[in-house]
Amino acid sequence: MSYSIEKIRADFPALNSGLAFFDGPGGSQVPTQVALAISEAITKPISNRNVTTLSERNAEEIVINFRQAVADLLNADPAGVVYGRSWTHITYDFSRTLAKSWKPGDEIIVTTLDHDSNIRPWVQAAEAVGAVVRWAKFDPATGELPTSAISELLNEKTRLVAVTGAGNTLGTRPDIPAISKEVHKTKALLFVDGVHLTPHTPIDIQAMGADFFGFSFYKLFGPHCSAIAAKPELLKTLNNDKLLPSTTNVPERFEFGTLPYELMAGCTATIDFIANLVEGTGSRRQRILGSMAAAEKYEEELFEYMESEIKSLPGITLYGHAKNRTPTLYFNLKGVEAADVYKHLAGLNINAPAGNFYALEVSRSLGLEDKGAVRAGLAPYSTKDDVDRLVSGLRELTK
Repeated sequence: MSYSIEKIRADFPALNSGLAFFDGPGGSQVPTQVALAISEAITKPISNRNVTTLSERNAEEIVINFRQAVADLLNADPAGVVYGRSWTHITYDFSRTLAKSWKPGDEIIVTTLDHDSNIRPWVQAAEAVGAVVRWAKFDPATGELPTSAISELLNEKTRLVAVTGAGNTLGTRPDIPAISKEVHKTKALLFVDGVHLTPHTPIDIQAMGADFFGFSFYKLFGPHCSAIAAKPELLKTLNNDKLLPSTTNVPERFEFGTLPYELMAGCTATIDFIANLVEGTGSRRQRILGSMAAAEKYEEELFEYMESEIKSLPGITLYGHAKNRTPTLYFNLKGVEAADVYKHLAGLNINAPAGNFYALEVSRSLGLEDKGAVRAGLAPYSTKDDVDRLVSGLRELTK
């Protein structure tokens, strides 16, 4: 299976703009196939009531296809796939629901490596019921979050561990299967934020051992929405707040109001697009695995080049050196504010933004206070020419 970067880039109209995009960790560009799927769904006859007409059958078909597509992407049960408006929204909903079973003295674990959307909802839910928050800290010198940082905090009072699959600034990929083994020696649940991990590697939540795993579609070529997957049996044990007339069926009980069918159709098209990044045969799941493995290999090779080139620049400070990470660099240039680096690059049609990117605890742990640094992340459509333009733009600031 060959990885044709030219063929892949041809499907993204935004890549014809002349911009070099390094903001994939904040949101990817969107291929034509996804836009067409959204357009077709929103202009077809559609309804949100029972299956009695063509329009209503169309709506049900879109929802069923969405759940199956997400299940194929994650190796999950489609009956445990929940749609969400955003990852932050999903986490808040599930934190409030899970906290219903917590009592004063119970404990939860969050990490300093995570995006705030996988920290603050849990901290606030714990505070509301008198539960204790334990902090697993990553090593600022290496960017690593060792399994022991979590296992040392686990005990019979632990009810939940929230951890990222990959840090959205440093790219660090904690060993989730190892963490899962430790967590499940207790009665705690493991909630994994897969937003930054999912665009860069094949995902198998069963092998991972996550009780909950979710991601955002707009980080991997799709529309602005999210999904989370769990075993249906687990979801059935959760009593969430909902309208009295609304269904108690799983997974529908966790989805509020009329679903945005056009976005769900776009999500399915996104996963189909991923399955066809490289030519392959077999089921959609098999093709996804092949495509994502090829994309990961391509990104790893390009990232090695990018990191080497940026490391060679005078006055550069790179944060995080974890052995296992996504193709993401977080850095500062001596004597130049991160925001000014971003503005300079933007003037060269290079999008590499600066900030803490809502990974507030990471920024503070690195001694950057709340302002953060510059972030440059690769996507499956990134090229060596993009990297050369970035390095050239940075070199101008070092003179």
